[in-house]
Amino acid sequence: MALRSEPTARQLRLAVELRRLRDAAGLSAKEAAAQLGVSGPVISQIEAGIAGLSEKRLRRLAVNYSCADEALIDALVAMATDRTRGWWEKYRGLLPTSFLDLSELNHHASFRRDVAILYVPGLLQTETYARAVFSARVPELTPDELEMRVRHRLEGQQVTIPYELVIHESALRIRVSGRAAARAQLAKLLEYSEADNVTMRVIPFDLDDFARASGSMTYVGGPLPKLDTVVRDAPHGSVFIDSEAQLNAYRTRFRMVEAASLEPDRSRDLIHELTKEL
Repeated sequence: MALRSEPTARQLRLAVELRRLRDAAGLSAKEAAAQLGVSGPVISQIEAGIAGLSEKRLRRLAVNYSCADEALIDALVAMATDRTRGWWEKYRGLLPTSFLDLSELNHHASFRRDVAILYVPGLLQTETYARAVFSARVPELTPDELEMRVRHRLEGQQVTIPYELVIHESALRIRVSGRAAARAQLAKLLEYSEADNVTMRVIPFDLDDFARASGSMTYVGGPLPKLDTVVRDAPHGSVFIDSEAQLNAYRTRFRMVEAASLEPDRSRDLIHELTKEL
């Protein structure tokens, strides 16, 4: 099998989980390769995400690593044998890899939770809102690059999984474009808030003892809790977080922010009031 030149975030996550299983078993890469009957570099290539592996080989590794978690093994097999070529693949080589990795992550997600402080999440942005956000990028995008990003964002907005959003009032009030665009964006949020699979809550400005205003995050559910992923924005692109300790911390953080927010009905009322102000 040819080696990959640029593994996806999903392929890298599989590689990380296999490395964790080997480390837990107390085996070196050389020892793991010997037990599998392959040359030394093969394990390193698998754990770098540049080499794939079959279901048979993965299950054999699991036995060699004394992993008895059948649910985890089945989930890893599904990751290893998945041959999905999603809609985002047509953008490969045209957009930064992080855009495609997030699209793939959303495609395989079992649920998603967002905390948004300054901007409406991309999953719910109108075309005008998305265009304004991308237009503010430094260095400035070319017209073709701008259109490509807007088209990709809109194409990835199928919200069919359970989705919980906690959005700060500041994100609702900041006008990335004009009044008409702001009104249209609020209307889209109200529309989504009525969907059976969406729970939307607002953190109002009039809230005491709220010290988490910089905590924007996206939490994406995997097939098992230990395969969840947190996505944070960074200056160089999206950062994918998957250590169990950090996942636990972000689960707690989301529930704390959620507890400080308004109930869904009161949140919709506040969005309606903001719309009238425009």
